[in-house]
Amino acid sequence: MPSDSLPRSPPRHGLIPDFCRLPMVLGVVLTAELLAIVLALASGGPLARFWEQLGPLSLYTQTITLASAALLCLARPWLARRGDRDAALLAWLSIQGVAALTGLAAAALVPPPLRTELFPPGGTGDLLVRTLGISAIGAALLIRYLTLHALWRRQIEAEAEARFQKLQARIRPHFLFNSMNTIAHLTRTDPRLAEEMVEDLADLFRASLADEDQASTLADELELAHRFLNIERQRLGERLNVQWDIEGLPGSAPLPPLILQPLVENAIYHGIEPARRPGLIRIAGHYRNGQVRLTIRNTLPAEGEAGRHTSGNRMALRNIRQRLSSLFPGAAQVIETRSEGAYQISLIFPYPWRARP
Repeated sequence: MPSDSLPRSPPRHGLIPDFCRLPMVLGVVLTAELLAIVLALASGGPLARFWEQLGPLSLYTQTITLASAALLCLARPWLARRGDRDAALLAWLSIQGVAALTGLAAAALVPPPLRTELFPPGGTGDLLVRTLGISAIGAALLIRYLTLHALWRRQIEAEAEARFQKLQARIRPHFLFNSMNTIAHLTRTDPRLAEEMVEDLADLFRASLADEDQASTLADELELAHRFLNIERQRLGERLNVQWDIEGLPGSAPLPPLILQPLVENAIYHGIEPARRPGLIRIAGHYRNGQVRLTIRNTLPAEGEAGRHTSGNRMALRNIRQRLSSLFPGAAQVIETRSEGAYQISLIFPYPWRARP
């Protein structure tokens, strides 16, 4: 695959969100309308004139908020290259500029007979002072919220990275010792197979030592899971059966590194290893309507055979949910289901994914 077609890791988000997205636009429209209602109720006029006042106020507030959102949408790539403090100040000044221009435009476009009815008693100057005052307070509250949200989002990303590093450390001890024992046995009975296992083990640990920001793909992660299962099949023998049904999946779909191997490892550790009878792991997937659905299903040990080690499973699931959510915000799911005799994890994520900068 050419280097320019490799998926990139998601960029660190700036302070200003993407006001070009439809959910953000709908939120802006709703917020502006609520503000217009509050202003109409607080105007001090008779309630009988509420609807007469609400119409012009709605138009005025919607114009300011939508124009501000459009400006921030266009300026977002530029603001993202600034520090948070500069971006916040520039965004606040931009909203103030839009509010001032809207006030001046309203004063110029509204016919004189309607000005006394629509404008405050002080005329254009009073209108500008009130407009700038309200927009200054509203913009300050918005930027304060965005700052807190950005801090929260970065904390989540830091926690996800810490979980990834913990996950990297977890792959090494028990799996490494079991694999080395198997390889030591195979060097005497089947040197060629022992060499293949060493190569598989090297690829696994190369992936485990990779950075969280390093790009990976669905094909890479499936290959890693395949190598892991090859090693475990040599150790477990007939106790482990594996079925693959992954035809038609887009191998170039981006994924965080080490996203499947922990699930396969948990399937063996909690499902196959404790059981006295042979077990089955089935890895299946399909691609439909721009979404990839990948399922890992394993049989469970009989009652009384199950181990008590569940903390690793919970940690892996939390890690995977966080890292998928970081790569596909609001568009990925991790669904966990348990039926009689079987346990299943499904990863659902979009492809292609067009994350905005």
